[in-house]
Amino acid sequence: MTSFDAELSRLVSEARAWAAQDPDPATAAALTALASLADDGDAAARQELADSFDGTLQFGTAGLRAALGPGPNRMNRVVVRRAAAGFAAFLADAVAQASPGTRPRAVVGYDGRHNSDIFAAETAAILTAAGIETFLLPQALPTPLLAYAVRALECDGGVMVTASHNPPQDNGYKVYLGRHAVEDSGRGAQIVAPYDARIAARIAAVDLASIVLAKDGWTVLDRSIAGGYEAAVAHLADPEHFPARDLKIVLTPMHGVGGATAVSVLNAAGFGDVTLVTEQAAPDPDFPTVNFPNPEEPGALDLALETAARVDADIVIANDPDADRAAVAAKDPDTGAWRMLRGDEVGALLGAHVVARLAARETGTPGDTAGDGDTAGGGVFANSIVSSRLLARIAAAAGYAHEETLTGFKWIARVPGLLFGYEEALGYCVAPALVRDKDGISAAVLIAELAATAKAAGRTIFDTLDELHLVHGLHAGDQLSIRVADLGLLDAMMDRLRVSPPESFGGSAVETATDLAQGSGPLPPTEGLLYLTKDLSRVIIRPSGTEPKLKCYLEVIRSVGSAAELPAARQEARAALDGVLADVREALGL
Repeated sequence: MTSFDAELSRLVSEARAWAAQDPDPATAAALTALASLADDGDAAARQELADSFDGTLQFGTAGLRAALGPGPNRMNRVVVRRAAAGFAAFLADAVAQASPGTRPRAVVGYDGRHNSDIFAAETAAILTAAGIETFLLPQALPTPLLAYAVRALECDGGVMVTASHNPPQDNGYKVYLGRHAVEDSGRGAQIVAPYDARIAARIAAVDLASIVLAKDGWTVLDRSIAGGYEAAVAHLADPEHFPARDLKIVLTPMHGVGGATAVSVLNAAGFGDVTLVTEQAAPDPDFPTVNFPNPEEPGALDLALETAARVDADIVIANDPDADRAAVAAKDPDTGAWRMLRGDEVGALLGAHVVARLAARETGTPGDTAGDGDTAGGGVFANSIVSSRLLARIAAAAGYAHEETLTGFKWIARVPGLLFGYEEALGYCVAPALVRDKDGISAAVLIAELAATAKAAGRTIFDTLDELHLVHGLHAGDQLSIRVADLGLLDAMMDRLRVSPPESFGGSAVETATDLAQGSGPLPPTEGLLYLTKDLSRVIIRPSGTEPKLKCYLEVIRSVGSAAELPAARQEARAALDGVLADVREALGL
């Protein structure tokens, strides 16, 4: 027997063994058929078996996320059962150590993707059988509501079955820790190291045959948990200091589960003129009107922008399918065309608005969103290291501390004393006391509030951005993503940069080069390189943590003396970014 035949025999044998113990008759039947095709010489079937059975889906800081299908390298009921049993064992140990004699508590939520409800129900059954007091959300609901429930119900852990804005064939398993299972600043936040490794070790030790599913005993929560979230988020609005509510909003949940919740919250906050994009209003796991259900993707907002033009809206707000992110589009007064704002632009607007809200509450009058250094207070503003440096200047001008974190909201949410945090990938935390995670619905409330405030003053959100640039400098950014078929190419490109470091970007000499893998100040080590040039241009290059991509983040800063200088400054910044992009490509050998 050749090695090829032996490998095929192994794959077919493993597939049939898996099918025999698969609790899902649909995947078991599909796998049996696939094994037969592969055994008969079908090359495509053999490749699919190899993809599904060569390796095991690894549990990490993002939990689990993969395509649905049979096998250890896919999302399915067997993999989810193992994950739930391992998580249950971890929670039991963690709570026993922190508070002996206390019964652990956990809450489980799910989105509208294929099999999400099944994965959630089986997780609840396994947690219950393990002696954990378990709550199950009453229906498919947004991820921020699960994060809220972990804190509101004083749970030790939480599970959200979601793949966020991944393609329709995917699903995932996101884990949160609370009460007795984690330090104070991480309660209600996603897991980070070393908790991921501890949970993964527990999952690896699970004997599938020993997993028990309770027939009952968990609590299916009623609508009051969603009502509590909606009321708390609507209460974030500050009509006393920011009373304007004249705003025509177009909202799309992108075929996800956030539509009804977002409309309810916006209406309760006083924004009654909300038009849902009809074609994308109802949850649909196939996401039929978009190629990729991510607001950042080209074309994803086309229907929303068409709706906005038809109803003459002031603003478009788009949530991703699990509603933990928010995108914003508005009509640019310079061009008359609708434009989606970059995540860094929305982050700056929200950060400045949070400063203004804090100032208003201290002085009793609305504050200056640009920040004038007269307002000082406790608390911290934070953003990921790859996000714009503008938020740091806004915070400093208002007398607040600022921190940079590693990429990922699991790090931002853990900043002690957090007042506001964001990441450039459309994630915003405007109410960390309620949701210790990114939340596209609470962000939508503050986005609407700041846009209505600008409109009442005869301005647009672009005018507000201009004011920030006049005070703090024009911050312009761009990204370059390089997708690879071979993950080894990512290492090769990073090695190339380390061996032959670039000397300049956009004609400005590199003054500081930081290998983030060695750690940087308070930041723990992470794979990436950071360059800062003489004119303060910044380049960060790192492999994506979730996709086979190399990601490059660019930012240039230009001082602006007056509003009249802004158009020229924008052109200069764009030209500088183009020069930096060209040098990044050359440094990578592209």
